[in-house]
Amino acid sequence: MSEFGQSNHAVIDVSDADFEQQVLERSKRQAVVVDLWAPWCGPCKTLGPLLEQSVAATGGEVVLAKVNVDENPAVAQMFRVQSIPAVYAVRDGQVVDGFVGAQGKSEVDAFVARLASDPRADMIRSLIESRDELGLRAVLEVEPANEAVIVVIAEMLVERGEMTEALDLLARIPESDEVRRIKAAARLGSAAPDDDFDAELTKLLETVKLDDDARQRFVDILELMGPHDPRTAAYRKQLTARLF
Repeated sequence: MSEFGQSNHAVIDVSDADFEQQVLERSKRQAVVVDLWAPWCGPCKTLGPLLEQSVAATGGEVVLAKVNVDENPAVAQMFRVQSIPAVYAVRDGQVVDGFVGAQGKSEVDAFVARLASDPRADMIRSLIESRDELGLRAVLEVEPANEAVIVVIAEMLVERGEMTEALDLLARIPESDEVRRIKAAARLGSAAPDDDFDAELTKLLETVKLDDDARQRFVDILELMGPHDPRTAAYRKQLTARLF
């Protein structure tokens, strides 16, 4: 585990607006499992965590794209969804497998495993788990936009203080919560102060409206704190109040 903590960058929320980039284009580089769900769907709440666990176990070879069908009717129409949960596997822009309705853990694991049965992917997953930088850089020579590999290398670079190279690598791949977090760490370039950011955030609030650098630093600190820190939402509200 890195100093930034453990997070799951194998799960992304996808909308009508970014479906083509996040699913169809991404599927040309790695398998994508599309989970069509809604907040009111009971079986979806059971199936979702099973999918997340199975996809996370592939070490980045497979990514899970979650689509709220209530908020994204165009994607639902594309898949001709009539009932949920509905799950589809996409490779090279094409649906290659899928199922409708709740499934047990063994069925979900088998579904994801069919996408993950690739010796090269197994090798990459092993390199990621061992954080073998030399091996991972060799992978990038062949797959220069491999997101899982870039994220791991960028984390290692930030840990060593090599911020510029980390940011250059991250610029190759689409934005995600994980990418934004590591970019923020690279731009901040230092560990948390003794008071865990509160004093600096309070001071920055005085200048964020007129100072672009202060505003960027404020946002970067919030990215590093993450959405699960109870202070993050409160500070975002304070930032909005100062700006508008």
